[in-house]
Amino acid sequence: MNRALGLIEVLGLTAAMTALDAAIKAADVTFLGKEKVIGVGKAISLTLRIEGEVAAVQAAVDAAAAAVRNIGTVFSARVIARPDAELSELWRRLEG
Repeated sequence: MNRALGLIEVLGLTAAMTALDAAIKAADVTFLGKEKVIGVGKAISLTLRIEGEVAAVQAAVDAAAAAVRNIGTVFSARVIARPDAELSELWRRLEG
């Protein structure tokens, strides 16, 4: 099975919940977690991480981005197909 990592960065909690709802309804993906970043003007962006087969993650990321564009701001929506194993270790270091 080819695994992929999906990243969706949006502005605000409502947009994040909308994105996650659309993503998990669109395809068989697993929610891995979220990261919060307080940026310019104290705006809060959230990056959602999902995982699954490459096609499923692509469908989920596309659905999430489309759903959020109707109500808010999508900063980024990306799929990394077959991420290197060291990427997980890098993510752990960034978290803590």
